[in-house]
Amino acid sequence: MLLADEVGLGKTISAIAALVDPRVRPCVYVTLTHLPRQVKSMIGRFAPHLDTHVIRSGQPYDLTKHGRKGGYPIPDVLIISYSKLTGWAETLAKFAKSVVWDEVQELRRADSNRYQAARILTEAVPFRLGMSATPIYNYGGEIFNVLEAIAPDVLGSWEEFHTEWCSGTREKAVVRDAAAFGNYMKEAGLMLRRTRTEVKRELPPCYSSPQIVDTDPKAFDDVSDACAALATQLLESTTANFDKMRAAQDFDWHLRQATGIAKAVYVAEFVKLIVESGEKVVLYGWHHTVYDIWRDCLKDIPVAMYTGQESASQKEAAKAAFISGDAKVPIMSLRSGAGLDGLQGSSRVIVIGELDWSPGVHEQAIGRVWRDGQENSVSAYFMVSTEGSDPFMVEALDLKERQIDGLRNPDQIGPIERLQIDPERIKEMARRYLNRKAGNAEDRELSDSAESASSADSISDVRDVSGDNDNDIVALPTAPAVPYTLSLFD
Repeated sequence: MLLADEVGLGKTISAIAALVDPRVRPCVYVTLTHLPRQVKSMIGRFAPHLDTHVIRSGQPYDLTKHGRKGGYPIPDVLIISYSKLTGWAETLAKFAKSVVWDEVQELRRADSNRYQAARILTEAVPFRLGMSATPIYNYGGEIFNVLEAIAPDVLGSWEEFHTEWCSGTREKAVVRDAAAFGNYMKEAGLMLRRTRTEVKRELPPCYSSPQIVDTDPKAFDDVSDACAALATQLLESTTANFDKMRAAQDFDWHLRQATGIAKAVYVAEFVKLIVESGEKVVLYGWHHTVYDIWRDCLKDIPVAMYTGQESASQKEAAKAAFISGDAKVPIMSLRSGAGLDGLQGSSRVIVIGELDWSPGVHEQAIGRVWRDGQENSVSAYFMVSTEGSDPFMVEALDLKERQIDGLRNPDQIGPIERLQIDPERIKEMARRYLNRKAGNAEDRELSDSAESASSADSISDVRDVSGDNDNDIVALPTAPAVPYTLSLFD
């Protein structure tokens, strides 16, 4: 089944409790790259009689040397990261009795190598447990792949699932009534989702707050030509599909990085103010160039790095430095900290310096601090600019959040009726970017015209730029307004 308990409620301990049953051993425990040591430690704490081994290589080796002496030659629990699964799947499938898919949202993409490897294990073992508080990161249709890795064919074929529950393309399938589907999963015994209220383990509140921040226009000027060219290529009807896909990826990357750079100094100043008030801050971002700016701005504050560039041991050292107080600010990648435990006793403030396309990623980030052991209310600040990619991402996040909430908490949300989504959101972002760019150019042209006219003796002599002679004051148009909502954070 899918265990979708709220973040920090103890899913790992639930899995360990299941491993006490000898029928499920040997078990393959699959987790994120930075978590095997944490899982091994948790098993040692709650089920010390179980023999564990962390697989350390991407290629198979002799596991009989690591089993308990006098017992079964293979360890009771083999802990492996998703990144190593491809090389090991067929070997493990020969003797494993069960598999635990920790942070099972990693299997939401059927075209990935790790998913194909996962299916080999899934087909071979009789006991399968998937765990995640955020089993989908984007659109509701991802739940099909997740459940296929846990209970194959339980939803029928993709075509049957799509016809029954979804609209949109396979890549961006939207569950039409997420609450109804969530209820179906619960009633069918496919998902167990327990909240803090249900188990009477409430935490102090968590307050999510958007902070509108200034931006440095130079960051956008530096990528203006590149973004305009990519946006045009993306929207051209004559562009080949593969080229459109590449243009969409490059446009998204350029604009998001420019947005992160444009607001980086202001984000760092905000963090600095919080640290100077006596708090320790967990700072999340996405681009390494942005990290560099943050580190430079925070050079007088002890900083630890927990991103995609650090090894597992370096990440452990960064975590230890933050817990001990040697570091005041860990800079973490939005997608490198899922499942991490231990920060809740060291901080109650989170700053999301760059947005992710998925609300599930934000929830995981907040869950590193807002979890069992946290004794204070938590503040999560989302640093949002009104320029660049942020306004568009906020719109998408609001839609995706409604999909996730409906699937996980069907009793707490009404049916989502006539849910609309643009299947080509990046195209829409490109379209608006070009419109805004054209509007800004028009602003400058009209501003120059008005500046020339201002040399007249009186304001009544200023002529309308259209050439009319009616002596009206020139009204300069502003750039096209970008729809902007913060309902995600309400």
